[in-house]
Amino acid sequence: MTTYTKEQIKQLLKIYFIMGSNNSTSDPEFILEEALKGGISVFQFREKGDGALMGEDKIQLAMRMQELCKQYHVPFIVNDDIELALSVNADGVHIGQDDENAIKVRKMLGNKLLGVSAHSIEEIQAALDAGADYIGIGPIYPTSTKKDAKAVQGTSLVEIVREKNFSIPIVGIGGITVENARPVIQAGADGVAVISEISMAENPYKQTIELRKAVFDQA
Repeated sequence: MTTYTKEQIKQLLKIYFIMGSNNSTSDPEFILEEALKGGISVFQFREKGDGALMGEDKIQLAMRMQELCKQYHVPFIVNDDIELALSVNADGVHIGQDDENAIKVRKMLGNKLLGVSAHSIEEIQAALDAGADYIGIGPIYPTSTKKDAKAVQGTSLVEIVREKNFSIPIVGIGGITVENARPVIQAGADGVAVISEISMAENPYKQTIELRKAVFDQA
């Protein structure tokens, strides 16, 4: 459904960084550029929750962060906000089960990337049928970033998906750190998605490099 092949998408998911202005005590643009220098493979702009920017402020931040991604040739994905994604010509959108209907979003996006969060085989199959390009599975580990996070399920669903030979690219999310990333890849995920592991790191550049080592050592 996109201009990316399945193998290219699997590579994009390796180090999947998610952040909004409220996910760090530092300047979000500084954090993003350090993460880009460190080697993130895709960035998702997620401006949601307490203290999130609204309206024109949100749009302007999205555009500045998108410009940074362009400089480093890293795809810029928008979380949930399809209108924003289309207005800034983002590379794609990621939606959850409580967001817009995936079939409708696919029609609106055309050949842009579509990621869908899923928590069961049934949800994964529905996302596949809707034309999703990749699946986000989690929370793998306990997380405090998302207040409405589902129950922690470890790597069990990732393993089941691979046992059933679903070929769709998978990114694991939820409480993933440098220390616990390897089991997620070993279970069959193509990459790991993180927020605070990079956004709250003392040195986001070095933290990104360490996360890459943890992921690529298992590739």
